[in-house]
Amino acid sequence: MGSITDVYSSVCKELKLRTNRYILEVLQETEGKTGDITLKLTGNDRLRKVEQVTNKDALALSRTLRDNDSVTGLDLRYNCITDEGAGHLADLLKENVCLRSLDLTCNDIQTDGAEYIAKSLTSNDALLSLRMTGNKIGNGGAMHFASMLQVNSTLQELDVADSDLEETAVHLSGMLVVNQCLRELHLGKMGMTDCGVERLTDALRTNYTLKYLDLRCNRVTRDGARCLAKVLKNNGTLEILDLAFNRIEDDGALYLSQAIALPTCNLKALSIPSNNIATVGLVSLSRAMQANNTLTHIYIWGNRLEEPVCQAFSDLLSSGRLSSEQTDVCVYEVDGCVCLAEVFHGLKRHYYWTPSYGQDLNPASNAAVTLTNTQLYPN
Repeated sequence: MGSITDVYSSVCKELKLRTNRYILEVLQETEGKTGDITLKLTGNDRLRKVEQVTNKDALALSRTLRDNDSVTGLDLRYNCITDEGAGHLADLLKENVCLRSLDLTCNDIQTDGAEYIAKSLTSNDALLSLRMTGNKIGNGGAMHFASMLQVNSTLQELDVADSDLEETAVHLSGMLVVNQCLRELHLGKMGMTDCGVERLTDALRTNYTLKYLDLRCNRVTRDGARCLAKVLKNNGTLEILDLAFNRIEDDGALYLSQAIALPTCNLKALSIPSNNIATVGLVSLSRAMQANNTLTHIYIWGNRLEEPVCQAFSDLLSSGRLSSEQTDVCVYEVDGCVCLAEVFHGLKRHYYWTPSYGQDLNPASNAAVTLTNTQLYPN
């Protein structure tokens, strides 16, 4: 067998497809490399001239990689892949035994495409991470993934944020009762209410593998936060909770604080920006951090940072209890008054709709911060 570039050229010739110059360049860059290789074929790459990946390109890639044992990651964000292309990639997942991650963020895949991929994963025992963020797969697509995860025992990360989902928590909660391998679940921008959170937390009482729950940009209020607090009190598995851009307010923060202060709580990172939390809730969280050293990352910008809050977090930072690299605020003084300013740290890996500033400081995945992927997921 020739090089991966030769295989791709041969496949295009056999299928009478035009070679995609962008794909060809990326494949050529892998020549001579050893170890795990990720093909980064993002349609929004600003550093080079990009020819977006189409359904025909997905077919060519599927044929090229089906027997390949060196490519372990395929990044196809921001391209023109529809249900047809998803079908070709599903065929790849049925045959390839080395691909570990597939990122399809912001393509044009809908319910049928989600079904193709979900069904292929019922027999795939290699893929660890799948991102479908920004594809309009709808409730039907989410149901296919929920059904798949009752069978699949390999996939560790699933991201279906901003996918036109509406309250599919009942199906996802049923999956969480059965599935004992998923470690990250991203459910941002799906309109989830407190009722949906309650269904999820019912399942999490018997799930001991999920470590990262992402519920950002939903409609969670204090009642949803109370349900999550009950889980944190009794389930020592959950380590990262993202509630950014909800509305838990002071009462919700108090519920979370009570749970975090307990020695049974193993939460390591809490993200609560823009939740209309004021002094009572934020000061309570700062006291909870003093009571339990497990929580090391906390993100609070966009709430009501009044003087007592500024002083409380200034004390956490100056004492060393909270590292400046593990929060999204820093301290400054004006006329003797302590104030907080925003710094661009946070759980930004999955925030594709917001700017990315500097290094990705997601504690679940980046070695630049205390919580590395190896520490969270040692197996």
